[in-house]
Amino acid sequence: MPSTVHVSPDEIRKGFSKAMSDMYRDEVPLYGALMELVAETNAHVLDTQPQLAQQLQRTGEIQRLDMERHGAIRLGTAAELATICRLFAVMGMQPVGYYDLTPAGVPVHSTAFRAVHEQALQTSPFRVFTSLLRLELIENPELRAFAEAALAKRSIFTPGALALIEQAEQHGGLNAQDADEFIRQALETFRWHHTATVTGAQYQQLSDQHRLIADVVAFKGPHINHLTPRTLDIDQVQAAMPGKGITPKAVIEGPPRRHCPILLRQTSFKALDEPIAFTDAQGSHSARFGEIEQRGVALTPKGRALYDQLLNAARDELGAFPNEGNAARYVELMEQHFQAFPDNHAQLRDQGLAYFRYFPTAQGVAARGTANQPRTLQALIAAGHIDVEPLVYEDFLPVSAAGIFQSNLGDAAQSHYAANSNQAEFEKALGRQTIDELKLYGETQQRSVDECTRTLLA
Repeated sequence: MPSTVHVSPDEIRKGFSKAMSDMYRDEVPLYGALMELVAETNAHVLDTQPQLAQQLQRTGEIQRLDMERHGAIRLGTAAELATICRLFAVMGMQPVGYYDLTPAGVPVHSTAFRAVHEQALQTSPFRVFTSLLRLELIENPELRAFAEAALAKRSIFTPGALALIEQAEQHGGLNAQDADEFIRQALETFRWHHTATVTGAQYQQLSDQHRLIADVVAFKGPHINHLTPRTLDIDQVQAAMPGKGITPKAVIEGPPRRHCPILLRQTSFKALDEPIAFTDAQGSHSARFGEIEQRGVALTPKGRALYDQLLNAARDELGAFPNEGNAARYVELMEQHFQAFPDNHAQLRDQGLAYFRYFPTAQGVAARGTANQPRTLQALIAAGHIDVEPLVYEDFLPVSAAGIFQSNLGDAAQSHYAANSNQAEFEKALGRQTIDELKLYGETQQRSVDECTRTLLA
């Protein structure tokens, strides 16, 4: 009789993340070089910045740093999105945020599947940025009909994965044996295949419309197109990549380098050109690439509004899509405009621009119940009874995601779609509403305040 003790969804996610990383390392050898570079960089930063090392130790992020990854996939149909939502739910991952990439010429809208509670994130911070192709944006009606028909024929999930998803839903989880089998079966959805489902001419038609459309429609599954480790110094990684035989993109996406990192910064190397067997000929396809990210503090609605204002001002002044030719000018403009954004944690907190976590200190615990113990949050912080640490940003940035997509699809791939965000249609396909990420950060911050109150003042 199989065990009825269920494995934690967090542990399934942790196992799946490792299996995905092992598979991707086999498929994309440069990923291994990237991992080595990130590990070297992180070790150097922790050795030379003891204050940062202590901060990561206090928040628990030091334990998750080496295993932190995010992946990205692109789906073709509403049914695929609904099922991937169920698959990720087995691993404790929920759809957080809605991203419309059409204003940047990328015909998709997206969400990020991830854990939502800080304790679950400590076990495994694995995320998957998941995009759904906007078939209605294919202008040619015959090509649109062909794409719909091609996608309707495929099944991207194994029968075993579908059965285990249903089993987990019916019984509230999976035992250890079934969890291991679920990981093996689910991994097949993300595996790379060197065969296409279309002819060379059909692939070219799809690619001429947009290379991302070809990437989604021409294959039997949504191969993982990048797997991203987290570094503590992305500028150092960017500078060191050429020495490892890796050519980075011209511009680091996201905010400029700062003393106190905010939100998310990303860089990548060009997509691999890989041999493909079309149904009638041999050819090649480029979709999969390497990416690295550095995560900073999560911003409040007020902080995001200021970030967007400064980003838009820098891009407007640049007057073009950031590329190799204007990279130095773009960096200069970003640094100039972002001087208006406070660059220390005390100011960020005082001005309500960022989210933080609060931790009782040993000094605070020792003073509990004494006559002169402070009674307010501010007084407890001032007395050294509570430590304040930045709350790490767990999500993505639409402009940065589009920039990464475009740099790997090639500048010629840029198309221009009218901004037509359709969150309601996306959520209808998903089968549920996406979660507001800012609400999650607010809840995490409040839980930490409540815990300090219970520990120090109860």
